[in-house]
Amino acid sequence: MGPSHSHHGHHGHHHHHIDPEAGDRQVAFAVAINLLLTVAQIVGGVISGSIALIADAVHNLSDAISLLIAFFARKIARRPADAQMTFGYGRAEMVAALVNYTTLIVISLYLAWEGVHRLIDPPAIQGWTVVIVAGIALVIDLATALLTLKLSKDSANIRAAFVHNLSDALGSLGVIIGGVLVILYDWRLIDPIITLLIAGYILWLAATEIGPVIRNLMLASPPDHSAEDLLNHIQGEEGVAGAHHLHLWQMTEHEAALQVHVVVSDPDWSSAMVIRDRVRAMLTGKGISHVTLEIERASEACPNAPAIGH
Repeated sequence: MGPSHSHHGHHGHHHHHIDPEAGDRQVAFAVAINLLLTVAQIVGGVISGSIALIADAVHNLSDAISLLIAFFARKIARRPADAQMTFGYGRAEMVAALVNYTTLIVISLYLAWEGVHRLIDPPAIQGWTVVIVAGIALVIDLATALLTLKLSKDSANIRAAFVHNLSDALGSLGVIIGGVLVILYDWRLIDPIITLLIAGYILWLAATEIGPVIRNLMLASPPDHSAEDLLNHIQGEEGVAGAHHLHLWQMTEHEAALQVHVVVSDPDWSSAMVIRDRVRAMLTGKGISHVTLEIERASEACPNAPAIGH
């Protein structure tokens, strides 16, 4: 392949509007609230013999677990790159989001199954206790959701835990509305109908959110950059005779990376470094934070190389 110069340019982009430690405290607090509620509900359920209370405790425990997964993923993601993980640990958050969305899809499918089951065989009337319990759970779910709302805007990981909480809040709301209507009007079918509507909404939410997470883990190009466009821009730079082996992916949720072989014609070889710097400046100007360029002399360039990919 002849003499080639490789250079790596990189500058950090930080989209964290919240101090990470403060963010951790919010998530930890949300976990604590949910765990306390879980314990209180189990105790209450055992004392009162209410299955509904214990069932709700399990729900809140699943929230606490999803928040715990998000919490530890945040911690891991901030570790610096090392010899084992040369790209750093940023993707830990994406793995956590994948786990949480997957469990959410399973939960919503289970809810749908329950809803259909209860449409066929409507359940007996539950007393006011269930409605009151759901009311308390709703307050806790909303408090937890509010704690993670701001963080969720910037992080797919926290957003997954937030959607878990939101789904739980909707579940509690459904129980309250359904319960009141059943108690007052004996309208038994309302409960399964609400359950099915909530299950459908959660499924839609999780299915749409899981897509970008999977794309990120699959090293897809960032949604706001087109590999073809960037290739055209590189080839359009003065002194560039061609470009190939272009790879474009997301290093982290908010950082794009690009590597490419840039071909310089033999007469222009003396100014290869100037051309390289010009290409890099153009790419960083377009918001690519990690740029790795390999410069090749036209007479010794890779033969039959694909423009995109390897």
